[in-house]
Amino acid sequence: MAVTTIGAEVLQLNPQFSCSFPSRSTNIRQKGASANLWSSPSFPRYSNCNAKIPTKSRARVLQIQCFTVSPSRKRDVVGSISTPGSDDGNLNPELLDCVVVGGGISGLCIAQALTTNQDAHGGGSNVLVTEAREHVGGNITTIEKDGYLWEEGPNSFQPSDPVLKMAVDSGLKDELVLGDPNAPRFVFWEGKLRPVPSKPGDLPVFDLMSIGGKLRAGLGALGFRPPPPGHEESVEEFVRRNLGDEVFERLIEPFCSGVYAGDPAKLSMRAAFGKVWNLEKVGGSIIGGTFKTIQEKRNAPKPTRDPRLPKPKGQTVGSFRKGLIMLPNAISARLGNKVKLSWKLCSMSKLVNGEYRLTYETPEGSVSVKSRSVIFTVPSHVASSLLRPLSAAAADALSKFYYPPVAAVSLSYPKEAIRSECLIDGELKGFGQLHPRSQGVETLGTIYSSSLFPNRAPSGMTLLLNYIGGATNPGIVSKTAEELAASVDRDLRKMLIKPNAKDPLLLGARIWSQAIPQFAIGHLDTLDAAKAALLDSGLKGLFLGGNYVSGVALGRCVEGAYEAAVEIASFLSQNAYK
Repeated sequence: MAVTTIGAEVLQLNPQFSCSFPSRSTNIRQKGASANLWSSPSFPRYSNCNAKIPTKSRARVLQIQCFTVSPSRKRDVVGSISTPGSDDGNLNPELLDCVVVGGGISGLCIAQALTTNQDAHGGGSNVLVTEAREHVGGNITTIEKDGYLWEEGPNSFQPSDPVLKMAVDSGLKDELVLGDPNAPRFVFWEGKLRPVPSKPGDLPVFDLMSIGGKLRAGLGALGFRPPPPGHEESVEEFVRRNLGDEVFERLIEPFCSGVYAGDPAKLSMRAAFGKVWNLEKVGGSIIGGTFKTIQEKRNAPKPTRDPRLPKPKGQTVGSFRKGLIMLPNAISARLGNKVKLSWKLCSMSKLVNGEYRLTYETPEGSVSVKSRSVIFTVPSHVASSLLRPLSAAAADALSKFYYPPVAAVSLSYPKEAIRSECLIDGELKGFGQLHPRSQGVETLGTIYSSSLFPNRAPSGMTLLLNYIGGATNPGIVSKTAEELAASVDRDLRKMLIKPNAKDPLLLGARIWSQAIPQFAIGHLDTLDAAKAALLDSGLKGLFLGGNYVSGVALGRCVEGAYEAAVEIASFLSQNAYK
């Protein structure tokens, strides 16, 4: 396949919320375009920092907030470094309430929640976010070029109230864009894209499952199924037992591939889909648990909803007018000089008074800060490396989580390249499509980006974001941009694109070499073991956050950030301020 490119690159990255750029690069030539293949070491340059400061230099490291020391240069305290529009007046020149290690979406949202909600939960306004890379946002990557706007990390979010609150507090209410709640979702099965039921009325007529499969699912949901086993079930075990083989093979397996890029035979039902798992536990069956949950909500006092928040219609997804990157950029701008880029954490220690000292390698030299609390929102393997000197047991636990590689491949076709049977009223409408592994398709799923949100592609063109790789296909890390595009294009011509259509325009192909943490069997026990090990090591006030803690979806990262902020503020009010 001949692929036309717009400066397309294969970027092989560790999507670490707080990591330096890899130390090696290899040039790839394709169709006259140059691309960088970043081959990342197992850990970012945190491990390359010189954590032991020579004696003479160490004598010059002053333990006050962000006071830079260097024999040749010196800067004032952070509070005196001004940036346009920033508010530096609340920064304590001697002691921080919390240092957030990692400037991805989790870390930024924790910092914003602490500073916004300080009155409701106690302390936490004096916060510093440190990010080892030159930009915030972690693996959120939005690119705009030649009339296209595309994502190379996460694509959208569920517009839950916590996400909407974060957007409104960040000044982005008017920038929100929401997808059509009636947009269909499809699964490729037996040579055809088949719609997934979106409401109860669809269940009798949708053709993705047989009549026998629907009956089996209904009876199982009512409780006519084998009892739970005496061990932690995988997603596959739970779904096959409760809802039958067809629900698993045609709905849940492709869903796991699309959300986790994971293997449902290894993912833990309790960890990955805890709300559904809990329905059977509390109600004796999925339906019984649903009714019980509804009844409990009716009986519980209804919380007052923030009147500032928009009210999405139906089940939909959201983004922003100029892509997801608007959220981390807006939060960073509001936090101002409380966010530090290109700060690589070299060492951390617990002081006798209970405070923490963190030493960074920064563009201005070595910097040490002191804080009452610290939260790590970097990937678990990065946190493992950094925490090993303080707690080997916690580091060992955190090193067990697996992040498989995933590639995001953005292709554009003329609208006339779409198969006529895939059009609705002459247009490609819908959220996108998922592909079960059993159907001979390598691509995990495809999002109809230009149909989902406005102004994502030039007139007459269709933009498709495709994900490929995951736990069952780690070999994608060795592929070039042209090879990835060819694999995706070959798959799309089996399902969505006319076989004789012109070659696509390749906008971008980005490989996240460690993309999504797998919530495998034992995940929650391992996470609890890491937290317990920190406490056993006397590291009270040191917290863990990020997507391996809260959940992998962007919305869960935001919700988890609010939960972490409450936990940190509670610690500060109960301990640090007494």
